[in-house]
Amino acid sequence: MQSLLETPGLVSLLWRSTNRRAKTAGGGIFRMFKLKTGFTSGCKMAALAGRHNKSLLSGNSTTITLFGYRRGRMSLAIQENPTSAPIFLLELPMLTGTLHKEMASGLVKIALESETKTHKKRLVEECMWAVYCNGRKSGYSVRKKQASDEERHVMQLLRGVSMGAGVLPCASEKDVADGELTYMRARFERVVGSKDSEALYMINPDGTGVPELSIFLVRMK
Repeated sequence: MQSLLETPGLVSLLWRSTNRRAKTAGGGIFRMFKLKTGFTSGCKMAALAGRHNKSLLSGNSTTITLFGYRRGRMSLAIQENPTSAPIFLLELPMLTGTLHKEMASGLVKIALESETKTHKKRLVEECMWAVYCNGRKSGYSVRKKQASDEERHVMQLLRGVSMGAGVLPCASEKDVADGELTYMRARFERVVGSKDSEALYMINPDGTGVPELSIFLVRMK
Protein backbone atom coordinates (compact mmCIF):
# COMPACT_ATOMS: atom_id res chain seq x y z
CA MET A 1 0.00 0.00 0.00
CA GLN A 2 1.22 3.49 -0.79
CA SER A 3 2.15 5.28 2.43
CA LEU A 4 0.57 8.58 3.40
CA LEU A 5 3.73 10.61 2.83
CA GLU A 6 4.26 9.05 -0.61
CA THR A 7 1.04 10.56 -1.94
CA PRO A 8 2.10 13.24 -4.51
CA GLY A 9 -0.89 15.48 -3.80
CA LEU A 10 -0.24 15.46 -0.06
CA VAL A 11 3.49 16.04 -0.48
CA SER A 12 2.69 19.16 -2.50
CA LEU A 13 0.25 20.41 0.14
CA LEU A 14 2.71 19.68 2.97
CA TRP A 15 5.42 21.58 1.09
CA ARG A 16 3.07 24.54 0.75
CA SER A 17 2.33 24.43 4.48
CA THR A 18 6.02 24.48 5.38
CA ASN A 19 7.18 27.13 2.92
CA ARG A 20 4.18 29.36 2.23
CA ARG A 21 5.39 32.13 4.60
CA ALA A 22 8.86 33.07 5.76
CA LYS A 23 7.83 34.71 9.03
CA THR A 24 7.41 32.69 12.18
CA ALA A 25 4.07 32.33 13.91
CA GLY A 26 3.20 35.20 16.17
CA GLY A 27 1.12 33.44 18.79
CA GLY A 28 -2.43 33.95 17.56
CA ILE A 29 -5.08 31.36 18.35
CA PHE A 30 -2.66 28.84 19.90
CA ARG A 31 -1.51 31.45 22.40
CA MET A 32 -5.15 32.14 23.15
CA PHE A 33 -5.76 28.40 23.53
CA LYS A 34 -2.95 28.12 26.09
CA LEU A 35 -4.70 30.82 28.14
CA LYS A 36 -8.08 29.08 27.93
CA THR A 37 -8.25 28.42 31.68
CA GLY A 38 -8.84 32.14 32.11
CA PHE A 39 -12.19 31.91 30.31
CA THR A 40 -15.31 30.51 31.90
CA SER A 41 -17.81 30.46 29.06
CA GLY A 42 -18.31 30.73 25.33
CA CYS A 43 -20.29 33.92 25.88
CA LYS A 44 -17.29 35.62 27.45
CA MET A 45 -15.09 34.40 24.61
CA ALA A 46 -17.57 35.69 22.05
CA ALA A 47 -17.26 39.17 23.49
CA LEU A 48 -13.49 38.99 23.18
CA ALA A 49 -13.03 37.28 19.80
CA GLY A 50 -16.39 37.06 18.11
CA ARG A 51 -16.12 40.17 15.99
CA HIS A 52 -16.23 39.14 12.32
CA ASN A 53 -13.24 40.16 10.26
CA LYS A 54 -14.13 40.46 6.55
CA SER A 55 -10.61 39.42 5.53
CA LEU A 56 -11.15 36.09 7.30
CA LEU A 57 -14.47 35.37 5.59
CA SER A 58 -13.34 35.02 1.99
CA GLY A 59 -14.87 32.52 -0.40
CA ASN A 60 -12.03 30.00 -0.02
CA SER A 61 -12.12 29.96 3.78
CA THR A 62 -14.04 27.76 6.19
CA THR A 63 -14.63 27.46 9.93
CA ILE A 64 -13.06 24.65 11.95
CA THR A 65 -13.75 23.88 15.60
CA LEU A 66 -11.83 21.50 17.84
CA PHE A 67 -13.61 20.70 21.10
CA GLY A 68 -13.70 18.09 23.83
CA TYR A 69 -13.61 17.36 27.55
CA ARG A 70 -10.15 17.43 29.10
CA ARG A 71 -10.33 13.75 30.04
CA GLY A 72 -12.20 12.74 26.87
CA ARG A 73 -11.53 12.68 23.14
CA MET A 74 -11.25 15.70 20.87
CA SER A 75 -13.82 16.25 18.11
CA LEU A 76 -13.30 18.06 14.80
CA ALA A 77 -16.05 19.99 13.02
CA ILE A 78 -15.77 21.73 9.63
CA GLN A 79 -18.43 24.33 8.80
CA GLU A 80 -18.97 26.75 5.95
CA ASN A 81 -19.45 29.51 8.54
CA PRO A 82 -19.87 29.74 12.35
CA THR A 83 -23.67 29.47 12.20
CA SER A 84 -24.05 26.61 9.70
CA ALA A 85 -24.32 22.89 10.45
CA PRO A 86 -21.04 20.92 10.18
CA ILE A 87 -20.33 19.48 6.73
CA PHE A 88 -17.67 17.21 8.26
CA LEU A 89 -17.71 15.95 11.84
CA LEU A 90 -15.76 13.22 13.58
CA GLU A 91 -14.27 12.30 16.93
CA LEU A 92 -10.50 12.10 16.70
CA PRO A 93 -8.78 8.99 18.13
CA MET A 94 -6.76 11.05 20.58
CA LEU A 95 -7.37 12.45 24.03
CA THR A 96 -7.99 16.17 24.37
CA GLY A 97 -5.04 16.49 26.75
CA THR A 98 -2.72 14.86 24.21
CA LEU A 99 -3.69 17.33 21.49
CA HIS A 100 -3.31 20.20 23.96
CA LYS A 101 0.32 19.10 24.51
CA GLU A 102 0.94 18.98 20.75
CA MET A 103 -0.43 22.50 20.42
CA ALA A 104 1.75 23.73 23.26
CA SER A 105 4.86 22.34 21.53
CA GLY A 106 4.40 24.42 18.38
CA LEU A 107 3.03 23.79 14.88
CA VAL A 108 0.49 20.97 14.51
CA LYS A 109 -0.32 19.03 11.33
CA ILE A 110 -3.28 16.64 11.32
CA ALA A 111 -3.66 14.32 8.31
CA LEU A 112 -6.84 12.36 7.60
CA GLU A 113 -6.43 9.50 5.14
CA SER A 114 -9.31 7.64 3.48
CA GLU A 115 -8.54 4.26 1.91
CA THR A 116 -11.85 4.08 0.05
CA LYS A 117 -11.37 2.90 -3.53
CA THR A 118 -14.43 4.55 -5.08
CA HIS A 119 -14.31 8.21 -6.13
CA LYS A 120 -18.05 8.77 -6.54
CA LYS A 121 -18.27 10.64 -3.22
CA ARG A 122 -16.97 14.07 -2.38
CA LEU A 123 -13.85 13.86 -0.28
CA VAL A 124 -15.62 15.12 2.87
CA GLU A 125 -18.33 12.47 2.42
CA GLU A 126 -15.96 9.54 2.96
CA CYS A 127 -16.72 7.61 6.14
CA MET A 128 -13.58 5.87 7.44
CA TRP A 129 -10.42 7.86 8.13
CA ALA A 130 -6.96 7.02 9.42
CA VAL A 131 -5.72 9.89 11.58
CA TYR A 132 -2.14 11.13 11.86
CA CYS A 133 -0.87 13.90 14.11
CA ASN A 134 2.54 15.37 13.32
CA GLY A 135 3.46 12.24 11.37
CA ARG A 136 2.38 9.74 14.04
CA LYS A 137 -0.63 7.50 13.45
CA SER A 138 -3.24 7.99 16.17
CA GLY A 139 -5.87 5.49 15.01
CA TYR A 140 -9.10 5.53 13.02
CA SER A 141 -12.23 7.69 13.04
CA VAL A 142 -15.65 7.37 11.42
CA ARG A 143 -17.32 10.49 10.03
CA LYS A 144 -20.59 11.22 11.77
CA LYS A 145 -23.63 11.67 9.56
CA GLN A 146 -25.53 13.45 12.33
CA ALA A 147 -24.37 15.49 15.29
CA SER A 148 -25.18 14.22 18.78
CA ASP A 149 -27.10 16.31 21.32
CA GLU A 150 -23.76 17.15 22.96
CA GLU A 151 -22.23 18.31 19.68
CA ARG A 152 -25.28 20.39 18.80
CA HIS A 153 -25.00 21.95 22.27
CA VAL A 154 -21.43 23.04 21.48
CA MET A 155 -22.33 24.39 18.02
CA GLN A 156 -25.21 26.37 19.51
CA LEU A 157 -23.01 27.93 22.20
CA LEU A 158 -20.47 28.98 19.56
CA ARG A 159 -22.86 30.45 17.00
CA GLY A 160 -21.65 33.96 17.85
CA VAL A 161 -17.93 33.08 17.86
CA SER A 162 -15.95 33.39 14.63
CA MET A 163 -12.58 32.64 16.28
CA GLY A 164 -11.23 32.07 19.75
CA ALA A 165 -10.52 29.50 22.42
CA GLY A 166 -11.87 28.87 25.87
CA VAL A 167 -14.00 26.76 28.18
CA LEU A 168 -17.70 26.11 27.62
CA PRO A 169 -20.40 25.21 30.16
CA CYS A 170 -21.12 21.47 30.25
CA ALA A 171 -24.43 20.23 28.84
CA SER A 172 -25.24 18.41 32.09
CA GLU A 173 -23.78 17.84 35.55
CA LYS A 174 -22.81 14.25 34.73
CA ASP A 175 -20.32 15.58 32.17
CA VAL A 176 -18.35 17.48 34.81
CA ALA A 177 -16.50 14.26 35.73
CA ASP A 178 -14.78 14.38 32.33
CA GLY A 179 -13.29 17.77 33.14
CA GLU A 180 -13.80 21.14 31.48
CA LEU A 181 -15.27 21.32 27.97
CA THR A 182 -12.63 23.18 25.97
CA TYR A 183 -12.76 24.50 22.42
CA MET A 184 -10.71 26.24 19.78
CA ARG A 185 -12.30 27.82 16.70
CA ALA A 186 -10.64 29.59 13.78
CA ARG A 187 -11.01 30.37 10.09
CA PHE A 188 -8.99 28.20 7.69
CA GLU A 189 -7.87 28.78 4.14
CA ARG A 190 -9.05 25.88 1.96
CA VAL A 191 -6.69 24.70 -0.78
CA VAL A 192 -7.85 21.94 -3.13
CA GLY A 193 -5.04 19.85 -4.58
CA SER A 194 -7.32 17.49 -6.52
CA LYS A 195 -10.59 15.60 -6.06
CA ASP A 196 -8.61 13.31 -3.74
CA SER A 197 -6.72 15.84 -1.64
CA GLU A 198 -7.25 19.18 0.02
CA ALA A 199 -5.65 21.15 2.81
CA LEU A 200 -6.90 23.60 5.40
CA TYR A 201 -4.49 26.18 6.81
CA MET A 202 -5.39 28.14 9.92
CA ILE A 203 -5.58 31.89 9.32
CA ASN A 204 -3.86 33.81 12.10
CA PRO A 205 -5.86 36.81 13.38
CA ASP A 206 -3.24 39.30 12.20
CA GLY A 207 -2.85 37.56 8.85
CA THR A 208 0.88 36.88 9.34
CA GLY A 209 3.07 33.97 10.33
CA VAL A 210 3.17 30.26 9.50
CA PRO A 211 -0.20 28.48 10.07
CA GLU A 212 -0.12 27.07 13.60
CA LEU A 213 -2.51 24.29 12.60
CA SER A 214 -2.87 22.58 9.23
CA ILE A 215 -5.35 19.81 8.38
CA PHE A 216 -4.99 17.56 5.34
CA LEU A 217 -7.66 15.31 3.82
CA VAL A 218 -6.38 12.65 1.42
CA ARG A 219 -8.08 9.81 -0.41
CA MET A 220 -5.62 7.06 -1.27
CA LYS A 221 -5.63 5.86 -4.89
